[in-house]
Amino acid sequence: MSEARARLLASASRLFYAEGLHSVGIDRVIADAGVTRATLYRHFPGKDDLLVAYLAEVDKAIRAQVEAARTATPGASPEDIVQAVAATIADGIRSPGFRGCAFLNAAAEYPDPAHPVHQAVLAHRQWFLDTVTELLAETGEAAPEPAARHFVMLRDGAMAAGCLTDPAPVCATFLLGVAGILRYRDVPVAAGPKRRSRG
Repeated sequence: MSEARARLLASASRLFYAEGLHSVGIDRVIADAGVTRATLYRHFPGKDDLLVAYLAEVDKAIRAQVEAARTATPGASPEDIVQAVAATIADGIRSPGFRGCAFLNAAAEYPDPAHPVHQAVLAHRQWFLDTVTELLAETGEAAPEPAARHFVMLRDGAMAAGCLTDPAPVCATFLLGVAGILRYRDVPVAAGPKRRSRG
């Protein structure tokens, strides 16, 4: 990545997340990054391209967080890894300047399913659901996809509430919910005693 492109993405990412995708114009990004209009258009033919690149950077950061949670403690149990992923989400909600989920925010501003921004949101969310499904399957959960959808729903709620009120009880509730998913998961009889089903 060239220095100019990196500066553009850094400026765009900060401004888009803090102020919204529609409200921040190209001229604002150019001024903040300290580049020329020609430089911006050399790297991003239009604003939509810049928006998609911004979301790609957020996606990359979240993937790195999940991977770090998976590998931080060698020998960690699958349950510990699920809780570690949840802890990284809670840490983000408690961080200064938190304004909710970048992808949910983007979907609210670009509701057309055919728009490239909306498509980037859907791709990220499918990856996240697939990843959580895989992690929960590793715990012995017999129905990992419904459990993963439950996890994602809890995460979405925590992300929405965490920027509206005190994030401490929001994060505590989210983590308690994830613990409940793990505690009451469906385990095949062959793998051990069947725990109480969510359904």
